[in-house]
Amino acid sequence: MKNRLEEIRKSHGVKQEELAAALEVSRQTIGSLENGRYNPSIILAFKIARYFNMDIEDIFIYEEDENEKK
Repeated sequence: MKNRLEEIRKSHGVKQEELAAALEVSRQTIGSLENGRYNPSIILAFKIARYFNMDIEDIFIYEEDENEKK
């Protein structure tokens, strides 16, 4: 899954540490999300979307795998 978290966070002038504190996760979690090394739980995805007052789909981009279409 791809995401626009880093772009959105920076456009809002929010530091990784600030976002992590607001979401009650570690700064490393935010970094891993932004680098695509970690996919959030559905609850964390909702918290992120709510924090930025956006829809989940505007932040996280699900790309269906060819094998999943069958």
